[in-house]
Amino acid sequence: VLGVFFALAIGAVLIIFSGANPVEAYQTMLRGAFGGQRQLTETALKATPLLLIGLGLTVAFRARVWNIGAEGQYFIGALFGSVVALQFSTLSSIVLIPAILVAGVVGGALWGLIPALLRTKRGMNEIISTLMLNYIAIFLIEYVARVPLRDPDGFLPESAQFEKVARLTGLFGTRIHPGVFLVLLLIPLVYVLIWRTSVGFRLRAVGSKASVARFAGIYVERSIIFVLMFSGGMAGLAGIIEVSYLHSRLKGGISGGYGFTAILVALLGRMHPVGVLLAAIFFAALDIGANTMHTFTGLPISLADTIQALVVLFVVGFEAYFKFRRS
Repeated sequence: VLGVFFALAIGAVLIIFSGANPVEAYQTMLRGAFGGQRQLTETALKATPLLLIGLGLTVAFRARVWNIGAEGQYFIGALFGSVVALQFSTLSSIVLIPAILVAGVVGGALWGLIPALLRTKRGMNEIISTLMLNYIAIFLIEYVARVPLRDPDGFLPESAQFEKVARLTGLFGTRIHPGVFLVLLLIPLVYVLIWRTSVGFRLRAVGSKASVARFAGIYVERSIIFVLMFSGGMAGLAGIIEVSYLHSRLKGGISGGYGFTAILVALLGRMHPVGVLLAAIFFAALDIGANTMHTFTGLPISLADTIQALVVLFVVGFEAYFKFRRS
């Protein structure tokens, strides 16, 4: 709470330097994110991929495995799901939609398996390998969208549009798609996985002290492989959900940095599923509200990114300070 307060206070100072009233600016931001049904819907849609990826990263971070490659896993999941959507468009939506989602999970998990094997077999630091694999995935999607999957009837570097049976659609006359409810269902499941299963106990033991966990008979390497594939699968699922619902075709620029922002979401949520939910809503509201604030006050949209960074810095700083005081 202190971290958020101080970040917003410094944000208010920046708003004053920009020549605007911080109270009015923050009120505009709140209205833009929560001021009505349309605003709430946009915030929920923006929070969904952040929450989904953040839940996967929470599992990895609990084991002290630092997956920085969710952005690349997001793209590869979108690629796998898109291939299924384009190649099997004659199937009914009841069969095709689950197949697309499963393909997205598989794609992200396989991309997460690469740094897992590099870590367990060759001792390579997963921070470096996952970070570098992001760029390989991004450029791979750029190539695939330009050459093998490019729409033969179009002029842009993008695939053909998905058939209607391959697209997620809004429910009950709204823009809220089934992926939103799927992510909400995953919150208690991830909680149970971490704190109510033997698998979660082993992961937390590895995160607490890997050498002690290994001495106790826990297979540390298996835990590392599991969390990187699990978090990769969640990121891949987020990728294909966004492509199927929002873009309806594979192309570059389908992320908007969700994989990187979700790292901050997981950390700000203190690696707890409920905390990750609140952090995802907070970051989504900042992003949506900043666009409204820019429209009505002329303040730069990048102010939201600045506040996000300040929030994380202050939260981490206060946490370190209180830990120091307790010790």
